[in-house]
Amino acid sequence: MMTGMNVVITGGAGFIGGRLASAILAAGSLSAAGAASRPVTRLTLVDHVAPPALLSRDPRVAVWQADLVAGLADRDSSPLGDADVVFHLAAAVSADCERDFDLGLRANVEGTQLVLAACRQSGRVPVLVFASSVAVFGGTGSHPLPDAVTDSTLPVPQSSYGVQKLIGEQLVADYSRKGFIQGRSVRLATVCVRPGRPNGAASGFLSGIIREPLAGLRANAPVPPDTEVAVSSPARAVEGLLRAATAAPQQWGDPTAVNLPSVTVTVGEMVATLERVASPAVSALVGWQPDRATAAIVAGWPARFTTTRAAGLGLRPDAGFEAIVRSYLREHASAGLVEVPSENQ
Repeated sequence: MMTGMNVVITGGAGFIGGRLASAILAAGSLSAAGAASRPVTRLTLVDHVAPPALLSRDPRVAVWQADLVAGLADRDSSPLGDADVVFHLAAAVSADCERDFDLGLRANVEGTQLVLAACRQSGRVPVLVFASSVAVFGGTGSHPLPDAVTDSTLPVPQSSYGVQKLIGEQLVADYSRKGFIQGRSVRLATVCVRPGRPNGAASGFLSGIIREPLAGLRANAPVPPDTEVAVSSPARAVEGLLRAATAAPQQWGDPTAVNLPSVTVTVGEMVATLERVASPAVSALVGWQPDRATAAIVAGWPARFTTTRAAGLGLRPDAGFEAIVRSYLREHASAGLVEVPSENQ
């Protein structure tokens, strides 16, 4: 008789965590590291806030609402003891980590250490997917960024957040080497368009300059129009996380992180796309007031990638930034948050 699978998502009430949970529940089953697919009988969402009601009402969903670090420090209450697959998404975001160094260390380093320790203590050798970031890359005089980041580009993070994510990647790799987990780290580009309220990420304006004008609100682009960025849709981010969990060891390869596919676009082109799919009146709601701190962080991130390993896993980028915006429009029109223009507009 096939046994059920227990999946845990840290940060499960968040934007990507909630979408990942919905995708898993809709599929109903999951393959762990190339093994036969098994029905998901329990999906535990770990977060300091409650998940959306639509998720919590599903009988397969368990909610563990607590501060991750404080909760896991009490090993008797860990939700990870019988997990088959763990998606570790919980993190403090980039700009918050620059403003509050201790917050970043606690959430992103100590939190990851505690998640890994709980997986080790379980003795089950679960598949663990760690959500890292392209912020692990940066340029210095001795190690400038190449024209396009490849799978072998040396990570040289230039922010506390990037350093903390790189530490997480190395911890996942070492726990895998020791046989405590089957670890897979994936580096996400900026995911947009994110609905809802802006968070503390330095990249948050990349969603805001699309989301707010479509809702009739003003938004600010704090960087020059020619600033290049790497972005991906929420659907592609979820696809990458799931593929990391399901890939067989020979498909995944060595324990270094995989750069997920992304689309390269300038911030000016993003606003021009908004004008094209909505109207000049909508794009006119975007202002260009510079913010030196945000611009410095964003300027240090790579914008162009050659994602050979991801392609080998069957992962592809979005068709383009316009496709990302139109997908957001279609999804949120039903909630009355935006008005969907004609595809020919």
